[in-house]
Amino acid sequence: MADAASQVLLGSGLTVLSQPLMYVKVLVQVGYEPLPPTLGRNIFGRQVYQLPGLFAYAKHIVKVDGRAGLFKGLTPRLCSSAIGTVVHSKVLQRYQAAKQAEPGASKQEPVSSLEQVLKETSREMVARSAATLITHPFHVITLRCMVQFIGRETKYSGTLSAFTTIYREEGILGFFAGLIPRLLGDILSLWLCNMLAYLINTYALENGVSMAEMKSYSQAVTGFFASMLTYPFVLVSNLMAVNNCGLAGGLLPYAPTYSSWLDCWSQLHKEGNMSRGNSLFFRKVPAGKRYVWEERRFR
Repeated sequence: MADAASQVLLGSGLTVLSQPLMYVKVLVQVGYEPLPPTLGRNIFGRQVYQLPGLFAYAKHIVKVDGRAGLFKGLTPRLCSSAIGTVVHSKVLQRYQAAKQAEPGASKQEPVSSLEQVLKETSREMVARSAATLITHPFHVITLRCMVQFIGRETKYSGTLSAFTTIYREEGILGFFAGLIPRLLGDILSLWLCNMLAYLINTYALENGVSMAEMKSYSQAVTGFFASMLTYPFVLVSNLMAVNNCGLAGGLLPYAPTYSSWLDCWSQLHKEGNMSRGNSLFFRKVPAGKRYVWEERRFR
């Protein structure tokens, strides 16, 4: 219990610190560009027109809503983080208890490292999926609270009232908008990360004191690449969570209405927007698209 409580506290602290970053990222993912491009230099020193980065975007939000405006959607996100941590921990504890209750559990049989990785990854997948499934309604509310900035709405002003609004307008399924791509992205990211780390640790690195330290970093490196590869699932999930929900950010001209997450994926792929919002720095203006200041968007 003490370990779970410490994880909840740590997770809550990180959630608060990262809230402004996520807020800006979500608005960029939706396609909301309240500031015109400016002439700047890329990482190679060449002059290019760039969209406002994280700090310029955050400064605009503060100008409109004050510093507290950067923390819209924080309450449901904290609920999601805390509940998800507890559920994840409980599922892993059940696996551990079941393992210890098995006959002959005290006699440790030799297990190949690959088999061990497969078992641990499978258990982690179930734990993460359970946490995601239970906390997704809070995730949907978090995103909609943030997207309200675009149309200056107050439809989702409170967590409890948001539950009532979603149930009244969309039914139970409304709480799970965007769930499938989110689950698929989480599962693919987990398996890619763990299997790449296993391959690197087993075949690319040799045993030794210095290599042992490198092995501890391989998980973080592979996690970074896995998150990049599965980012389109995150983008599609977030767009589907606000799609046609009655908010300006989920309707034209900011976003078309999608019939399904596959339709959303297809349209983003055609437009070349599969990585929109992945980077909040050095945001080059998309080639072949005209920036329309009056509409605050690209077309």
